[in-house]
Amino acid sequence: MKYPTFYRTAQIDGLSIFYRESGPKDAPTILLLHGLPSSSRMFEPLFARLSDRYHLVAPDYPGFGRSDWPDPTQFDYTFDHIAQVMDDLTQMLALSHYTLYMQDYGGPVGFRMALAHPERIDSLIVQDAVAHNEGLEPF
Repeated sequence: MKYPTFYRTAQIDGLSIFYRESGPKDAPTILLLHGLPSSSRMFEPLFARLSDRYHLVAPDYPGFGRSDWPDPTQFDYTFDHIAQVMDDLTQMLALSHYTLYMQDYGGPVGFRMALAHPERIDSLIVQDAVAHNEGLEPF
């Protein structure tokens, strides 16, 4: 594979947020938002197939994958809050325009990001996304 996948973390709002990144930075960016119960790892096959043509970024939400797992008494696990953390990540990575790929729980997260900053969204890819008003409930 010409473009390797890099495994990185960023400090966002006091949390270590893990993300995978591949492809040329000057290519169109696709921000891949995973579902439940999953992580950015679900996108490995897409990285292998698309990294020669796209700049791919796939983060793990707080409480998922390799990102920090803050205590629910200390972190508000709502879609609004997770969307804000993901938006802060895009700003830290200087992603000014991107396609949102939203799968399952990625839908409520991504739609909130698109509503907050429609000028950043080039297109939407929606795969079996849900449309909940609230975030994760206590298990």
